[in-house]
Amino acid sequence: MRQGIAEPGRNAVKLNRHMLGGDHQTRFAMECKSCSGSWNGTWIGSWISRLGAPLVAFVLTVAPLASPVHAVEDARKVSVVSFGLFGDQGVFRSEATGAAQVVAGRFGSGPVNVQFNSKKGGGATIEGLAKSMQAAANGMDAENDVLFLILTSHGSPDGLAIKAGRLTQTLTPPHLAAMLARTGMRYKVVVISACYSGVFIPRLANPDTLVITAADADHSSFGCRDKAKWTYFGNAFFNVALRQARSLKNAFVVARSLVQQRELRARFEPSNPLMAGGANVQPLLLARP
Repeated sequence: MRQGIAEPGRNAVKLNRHMLGGDHQTRFAMECKSCSGSWNGTWIGSWISRLGAPLVAFVLTVAPLASPVHAVEDARKVSVVSFGLFGDQGVFRSEATGAAQVVAGRFGSGPVNVQFNSKKGGGATIEGLAKSMQAAANGMDAENDVLFLILTSHGSPDGLAIKAGRLTQTLTPPHLAAMLARTGMRYKVVVISACYSGVFIPRLANPDTLVITAADADHSSFGCRDKAKWTYFGNAFFNVALRQARSLKNAFVVARSLVQQRELRARFEPSNPLMAGGANVQPLLLARP
């Protein structure tokens, strides 16, 4: 196994950092309404008019004054690990793959490791995640580079659901915190697309670790249909906002507004996406022009 890239299995994908586009997987929905709704390309055009073109243009194109975008050669090495944890729905495979491609295209300069589960099995388990993160860390400078972790699944107040064939597990906040600590990486970004994913923020977020979640600790998120390519949040954050935004903060601001408006139209209870921590890591992530 090469440093920085996990040993491939049937459901492992190695991506060139110049690739863009892709797919995703499912969520451990506590409420059936979480898996309702769909996304199509025509909606992307409508959100601009609803949000207001001046606001969207400002957020997507103006970087914070405190952290300007420098030349690409100044960027730190960014390694992406993206896992679709719930194998019974293809949306999580699709989202894990697509999100990794977008992040690598915007920020990545290191290995990209995507793994996902299916109804037959897969390596996107607790053990597989720990090994993949450690392998990525082994190929980076622990004090200067950035580990970018993406997790997409069903969620509950206990954590993230893992389903690989007959295997079922729950990835809890303390367990994920311990795995991240064992990597030895100082700078980390964790994006979790799942219901109740805000439960991870108290255990993970700090000045060196940026945490972005699709929902707060008390609410469901939406869009996890089996045939979908993205969930509501995954589409808004990765597929729409992050493709243009110069920073993760700007992408989150746009994505949160898009999700809120879509939930309002569907008359869903707001999921309340959250962003916490990361004061030291955000200036290190330099979006490509």
